[in-house]
Amino acid sequence: MAVLGGESIRVMYPFFSREGEGGSSPTSPLEMRVVQIPNDKARALNQLWHSRLPRIDSPFIRSDLCFGAEGDNILYAVAIWDHPVARHLPQQEWLELRRLAVAPDAPRYTPSWMLGVMTRRIRTLYPHVVMLVSYQDTEVHTGTIYRAAGWVPTRCIDRPSASWSNTVRQRPPDQSLAPKQRWEKRLRPTTTSVVSELGTSFSQPCMLPERSAP
Repeated sequence: MAVLGGESIRVMYPFFSREGEGGSSPTSPLEMRVVQIPNDKARALNQLWHSRLPRIDSPFIRSDLCFGAEGDNILYAVAIWDHPVARHLPQQEWLELRRLAVAPDAPRYTPSWMLGVMTRRIRTLYPHVVMLVSYQDTEVHTGTIYRAAGWVPTRCIDRPSASWSNTVRQRPPDQSLAPKQRWEKRLRPTTTSVVSELGTSFSQPCMLPERSAP
């Protein structure tokens, strides 16, 4: 089996014995499984695969809640979860998908399949979590993977073309200044007052330009 890019770091268990030259690449997400992986491995593969946000500069992304899609001992996608970056959102009851990066040789539909599996896993492992949130870069993505996994578009975060840095707070150069579409997935009912924001935000999705037919 030919593994594309970063072959050694993609191996889940280095001492796992593979028959012959190795197994064949999965042709469907159903041939893989989602497992928790170390943060450093998730970061390294995100840097290798993510087209827009390869760096993870923020010191606040320290979460150990990282998942990988593994098939025959090789990783084909990684995801990093943490507390919401927006401080006004509930920091304990909500979880944000900070990164989702997929290998170029991953089976089709891997992202939406992985979102579905992680949603069920988080619902079981963390009964206090009531909402999942993630942000779509509207410049290059249409949100298909979220919609396919049953997520709902809510607010459009339309940032100006300027950096977050200022004289007091210096940050590395932004990796993307495009408007961000926020997607949410409710796991269970909540009494948090922030849910009132959801009631008004469903009518404010990002207005994306029409794409010409291929």
